[in-house]
Amino acid sequence: MKHAEFAFPGPLRDKLVAAILGGEKTSTTGLVVEYETYGEELPSVGERELVIDSAGEGVAVIETTDVRILPLSEVDLKHAVDEGEGFTTVAGWRTAHAAFWEGPEMRAALKRPEFTVDDATLVVATRFVVVERIG
Repeated sequence: MKHAEFAFPGPLRDKLVAAILGGEKTSTTGLVVEYETYGEELPSVGERELVIDSAGEGVAVIETTDVRILPLSEVDLKHAVDEGEGFTTVAGWRTAHAAFWEGPEMRAALKRPEFTVDDATLVVATRFVVVERIG
């Protein structure tokens, strides 16, 4: 089964996994360029993935219910709110995500030290449900 790893191991991943397990997080956003960099297929509706925590353990199985590829400028408030991180505006959501995507860990992972996002940056907006909790 494909793994779903949210952010990088550490406090942010712990927060996101807790939000998934608590039912607050039902959407997520990734960069198309990240899938391209790693030669990974984009998510598809009906696909199931094992959610991995910071310790590298599987904690839940999620099933993808919707996938949209769109420019960053078209992410809507419902998607931002459903990410379960307490966002109340798209602007707040975007500021937090831009800081993550333009941060040193992501730039290193992409092997692009100058990587930045803008309105035209393509993202993968995914919705999912938890179908099984593990442990």
